[in-house]
Amino acid sequence: MPTFQYEAVYASGKTTKGTIEAASREDAQTQLKGEGMFPTSVEEYKLKGRAAKQAKAQKDGKAPKAAKKKGRGISLSIGKVNTKKMTTFTRQLSTLQDAGLPLLRSLQILEQQQRPGKLKNVLADVCEDVEAGSALSDAMGKHPKAFDRLYSKMVAAGEVGGVLDIILQRLADFMEKGERLKRRIKGALIYPAVVISIAVLIVTGIMYFVIPKFQEIFNDFDVELPGLTLWLVDTSKWVAGNASPDQSVPGAVWILLSPFLLFGLFKLIRVTGPGKAATDVVFARLPVLGGLIRKTAIARFTRTLGTLINAGVPILEAILITRDTSGNYIYEKALTSVHDSIRDGETFAGPLREAKVCDPIVVNMIDVGEETGDLDVMLMKIADNYDEEVDVAVASLLSLLEPFMVVILGGIVGAIVLALFLPLVKMIESVSQSK
Repeated sequence: MPTFQYEAVYASGKTTKGTIEAASREDAQTQLKGEGMFPTSVEEYKLKGRAAKQAKAQKDGKAPKAAKKKGRGISLSIGKVNTKKMTTFTRQLSTLQDAGLPLLRSLQILEQQQRPGKLKNVLADVCEDVEAGSALSDAMGKHPKAFDRLYSKMVAAGEVGGVLDIILQRLADFMEKGERLKRRIKGALIYPAVVISIAVLIVTGIMYFVIPKFQEIFNDFDVELPGLTLWLVDTSKWVAGNASPDQSVPGAVWILLSPFLLFGLFKLIRVTGPGKAATDVVFARLPVLGGLIRKTAIARFTRTLGTLINAGVPILEAILITRDTSGNYIYEKALTSVHDSIRDGETFAGPLREAKVCDPIVVNMIDVGEETGDLDVMLMKIADNYDEEVDVAVASLLSLLEPFMVVILGGIVGAIVLALFLPLVKMIESVSQSK
């Protein structure tokens, strides 16, 4: 039946317009008059595009094709989600839950405001799973690169206890403090790394461009070169790629690539279990850096464990999660012993005391926390205390690195200057004797 678009006037003078189905224009006018309207314009309404095709299919008795859902699109996303983005998302989700919004609606709001990337894709999948009836923790557990085991277990505890907003707030605080600790350490290492990099580039440039000019001068005067100068000249030839006819790659290339090669080799060693264990043990025994690493590891595992216990995660499961997220072989081994001890009905502090991986004050505070039933509170106090100690250790490390770098760089520059001036002194002596 055709559709007509009309404009009409009521007896009161009010105008209206719309569409009506009728066999003909006259039939449409009759229907409008029967409804108390006086039509001023009645025209057949022509459907266009997709609507016309669907109407034709319905008229022919065929089912119209279902409209395709608009996809999310494809966005390149590699690696884990940025911690800062995860912290912001967690805090915002906590705020929306505290305001009383339904969980699915909260997730959809946060997914829509994300920029294209891995987190947006992950949240879209989480929304679909939650809408299908999955628990939030189960939906998040499918995406470990965004929501690690610690995150999903704490969310599960919040769902069971009905305090998801509080748990999310604690999670956001936990991630912020952990990220702050990382920034302190990275910030402390930036200065020496930049100074050393610039020094290496300058020394490499001297070897490549300056030393060969001095070598030509020495050859012209036919001066017998001292051992230090000969070593410097040979090193300069290697850097420039002239050490021997068989040398295909200049040494300068190896010097510039060495940081990347060493970093790649370190990562490759850390991938294997024995390599990770060996490097963790070696780093923990370094004179100054070892103390900083131990304090950082203690602050990390005590904060993680305290947060999990406070969220209501069973202690045995909390210890396993803490062990798997500690990132240090020494403390993974110690926490495995703690887990076995508690499972057998013994104490938490005993295995730590035997492992000797924590200071006595840490073990005693954990012991007191067990006795009073405030283990989570004690663990958080230990973490806060060691965060402050890490700040002191970083400051001490910087105060030691600065004079150490000055001595090393001064020694390198002094050796180069001495190697260059010793032949010049001989040249001056030979010229004065010839006169």
